Amino acid sequence: MALIGNLRHRPARRLAQLYVGLVLYGVSMALMIRSGLGLDPWDVFHQGLSELTGLSFGTVTIAVGALVLLLWIPLRQRPGLGTVSNVVVIGLVVDSTLALLPSGGPLGVRIALLVTGIVANGAATGMYLGARLGPGPRDGLMTGFVARRPGWSIRLVRTVIEVTVLALGWLLGGTVGLGTVAYALAIGPLAQLFIPLFAVPEPDTAAPAPATAAPAV
Repeated sequence: MALIGNLRHRPARRLAQLYVGLVLYGVSMALMIRSGLGLDPWDVFHQGLSELTGLSFGTVTIAVGALVLLLWIPLRQRPGLGTVSNVVVIGLVVDSTLALLPSGGPLGVRIALLVTGIVANGAATGMYLGARLGPGPRDGLMTGFVARRPGWSIRLVRTVIEVTVLALGWLLGGTVGLGTVAYALAIGPLAQLFIPLFAVPEPDTAAPAPATAAPAV
């Protein structure tokens, strides 16, 4: 699969934004895990697999991301640098952050961790998507299904995928709770806020008209 997203336009800004966003995403996941109040559907699944296999949360995140990326092949989706980086960077960062953050604590602290994690997750999503270097593997799976099934809406496909992984993760022992509901309610508005804020504008490819050109008639 060829990579999408060239770096001829504002490469320093886009690369910095991509990797800051991915690091922030990994940190946000660790904050929600340490809150102990519930995770987003994919992380419930990751946590359940981690409990089942004994592998670290980050290792499971990387493995699942790589497997999901393989599903792009029959869907004819093309990854970008951001897609491949998403698979690796987030998993490494979440394990590193979990090693630094203690678990437990007063309920007020745990709620603060949850709220900070959800807001940071929304900002991180806006940053790495706004860099225009490729979506994450899970987002690409959703858009790939929609592209292959034009009659299916993005909302329907996303709901089916996330309910499925949430149920599997819960059955495997992942944490479902207040944080799961809070994430589901907040992530849409947060993404709507942050994606335009961090979007790197497309280059203006239209050639300016010569100064001596005659007016159109």
